[in-house]
Amino acid sequence: MVDQVKKKKWWIIPLVFLGVIATLGIGIFVLLKNTILMTFPELKGEPEVGSYYAISPEGALTSTGKQWHGIYKKGSENKTVVYFFGGGASITEETSKRGKEFYAVDMTAQDFVAKGGIGNNADSNPFKNWNFVIVPYTTGDFHTGTAEFRYTENGKEKIIYHQGYKNYTLLMNSILKYVEDSDTLLVTGFSAGGFATSLLADDVIGYFPKATNITVTVDSSLLLYDGWKDTATNLWKSPKEISDRLTTNNIVLDSLTALHEKCGDQVKILFDCSYRDDTLQQYQAYINYGKMEKNKANGDLFQKDLKDMVSGLQTNIPNVGIYIWDYKADSSTKNTQHTIISSDFLVKLEDGKSIADWMINAVNGDVKTYGLHLLDK
Repeated sequence: MVDQVKKKKWWIIPLVFLGVIATLGIGIFVLLKNTILMTFPELKGEPEVGSYYAISPEGALTSTGKQWHGIYKKGSENKTVVYFFGGGASITEETSKRGKEFYAVDMTAQDFVAKGGIGNNADSNPFKNWNFVIVPYTTGDFHTGTAEFRYTENGKEKIIYHQGYKNYTLLMNSILKYVEDSDTLLVTGFSAGGFATSLLADDVIGYFPKATNITVTVDSSLLLYDGWKDTATNLWKSPKEISDRLTTNNIVLDSLTALHEKCGDQVKILFDCSYRDDTLQQYQAYINYGKMEKNKANGDLFQKDLKDMVSGLQTNIPNVGIYIWDYKADSSTKNTQHTIISSDFLVKLEDGKSIADWMINAVNGDVKTYGLHLLDK
């Protein structure tokens, strides 16, 4: 009798084990759906205030030819953020072919990123009640391409869709009826999206004829490359009005200078960056000597280049706002976090001011500069 009971109990063990595994599996699935696999419903009908929606225009493509979508959140105020995501870059045919080694190629985690940083619904976020037009990034072209890059590999033709400008334009035309009457506009983006902000701000402004209060904020975007004009013209096939502005090795300085020359002080221009950006220095190393690498020497070079960049901005745009910050530095190299508006937007870093404080103060007419002492640290 005892032996029979033991045998019956033995069968309970694998059942319990399977139950635990199933529970863990469900938990992991729920976690993923709330993070990197998060998706927003497609916008149909009238949007609800505070809700996020996907907008999937016909013909909008990722670099691999799959359906691309933009994101929209309806606010309760007559103010709009146009927000460009980052995710690497392709600057040559070789980097285009190597795809995800250098840039995001699909929509993974893009919806999740939208709800962080400047896009979060925290009461302390000064942009919480604004409309958001969010431009995810999968094309490697700083959101400015119209190209189909074709090449042959192992006897088979392949196509890379550098069509970021086409995607952005399709999104704006799809969403404009909800935001075109906005009286206040913020154009911003991080990393590759910061480059896009500088390149496309003038284009974005054209969609908002009633906006009288306009601010442009570039987050963590500095790469020096003599071939920018050639890349924009021949690889990405960016619109001519964009590529024509590129006259030096500094694509952001060229673009923001051109924006200021056209708009003057009617558009407030801001630039922020960590002083030894851990990611940008790796891409700069690739540009300089063909190898993605981060170390103290590359951090030293980036710090010097950033100091020169800030000097150029202050010379060309006298009323520019600058925020240089030091956050999560590596103990040995002193290299620092890359980008901030998508994550640590509310963290107070310099003079007791967060990036959020700095940006909303500028929107309200108080443009300030913080953290320049870090450039000589």
